[in-house]
Amino acid sequence: MKKSKTKMLILSALFAALTAVGAFIKIPIPFVPVTMQVMFVSFAAILLGPYYGALSQLVYIFTGLSGIPVFAKGGGFTYVFQPSFGFLIGFVFAAYAIGRIFEILKEASFKNIFIAVVSGQVVIYATGLPYLYMMNNYYLSQPLPLDKIFYLGFSLFAVSGMLTALVVSYISAAIYRRTKLFV
Repeated sequence: MKKSKTKMLILSALFAALTAVGAFIKIPIPFVPVTMQVMFVSFAAILLGPYYGALSQLVYIFTGLSGIPVFAKGGGFTYVFQPSFGFLIGFVFAAYAIGRIFEILKEASFKNIFIAVVSGQVVIYATGLPYLYMMNNYYLSQPLPLDKIFYLGFSLFAVSGMLTALVVSYISAAIYRRTKLFV
């Protein structure tokens, strides 16, 4: 089935909106709240592919930077100075990586989707943790050692990340088994 460009753009906008909704379903902890955003980033990548999945996250980020309060702590251009903004940047790269890895693996099995989603989460941390470190230590002048950054930006999220990967893998594999709507 050929993908309609219009349909894919509409679905990209839908996943941008879902990512925004995911920002408000959160468990507040210092620096970076636990949200459902990573789940929607992962779904976007698996169901839309690398390009439209990444586009959905770019739309989400630019919507927030334009002043619409779609981020976990508000919105506006000054949000780039939030220590957690690096994780949002990581959403774009993660969506691309997840979608691309999934394309390479080809089969829509639970295992392949899980591998792609976990790989995308690594990309989010690889982008977000250095940003968190730089913003706290150099911009905010609130020095935090690397071990504390790792604890606050990764360790607290390891369990929720694995749960997210399991849920996305299970649901996405079921979607692919039942319909060819997105392929």
